[in-house]
Amino acid sequence: MTHLTRLLAGVALSLSTTAHAADAPAPSDVTYDEYGAVDASLTGEPGDPAEGAKILADRSLGNCVTCHQVSDLADVPFQGEVGPALDGVADRWTEADLRGIVANAKQTFPGTIMPAFYKSDGYIRPGDAFTGAAAEGPLDPLLSAQQIEDVVAYLMTLKES
Repeated sequence: MTHLTRLLAGVALSLSTTAHAADAPAPSDVTYDEYGAVDASLTGEPGDPAEGAKILADRSLGNCVTCHQVSDLADVPFQGEVGPALDGVADRWTEADLRGIVANAKQTFPGTIMPAFYKSDGYIRPGDAFTGAAAEGPLDPLLSAQQIEDVVAYLMTLKES
């Protein structure tokens, strides 16, 4: 593959990702039901379970394994015990429930310490990176709408044996 071909492929991928992200609702426009579930896909596209597993395990993205244990990801060290184990989570929750919990767990569990992964405002004095100053304006969500769908798709594979 020539340098120009790789460059054009990268631009095409970037444009398709940007167009796809533009279709996703803003975090403040997500509709939660009375129990915190989100019925509609945030992207209108199915999530990728393999990407979801990567996000769940990646300490710079979802970082879910810091608090949760997942036997399927046994090769990821130092899994946490703060939150419930995620083994069999697809048997305990619906896809809509999981989407709501991942997007903003406080809609389902008001006292939880789990971060809202698809939220950009309504925080109480968030910091501006590592500057020690308060952030100005809305923040970017921790995960994109597609990343939320990918995590949910992976969680839906975690059924009891």
